[in-house]
Amino acid sequence: MNWTLEVVIVPVSDIDRAKDFYSNKLGFALDHDIEIGDDVRIVQLTPPGSGCSIVIGKGAVPQMEPGSIQGMQLVVPDIRKAHAELVERGVEVSDVQVLGTNPTPMPDPLDNVGFCFFSDPDGNGWAVQQISTRP
Repeated sequence: MNWTLEVVIVPVSDIDRAKDFYSNKLGFALDHDIEIGDDVRIVQLTPPGSGCSIVIGKGAVPQMEPGSIQGMQLVVPDIRKAHAELVERGVEVSDVQVLGTNPTPMPDPLDNVGFCFFSDPDGNGWAVQQISTRP
């Protein structure tokens, strides 16, 4: 049986600001933005190529402290290109860093160990890792 992770709730203080950040700055696809009265709003966004979406909102999502999610991770085939795209989109992102060493030689020395980091406007922390080849 396959078990797929489909949705992760990301707690934010301002839904419209977060929606703008994730859709316009990061380029996530806006899957839907549903309002049910004044007390319920669900916004679902999906990173390009991902099978897992994020949900921001109020009412129908668990109440969590904005900015309390840390260590969310996106994987890209080219960390330098992803970093350049984030900078071009105006995202405050760390420099590309090498964390650890590969147990086996890889075609690109940044595979598995190349990372950069950023946070959304509420402080939810994200990592971007390069994996272009899987052993």
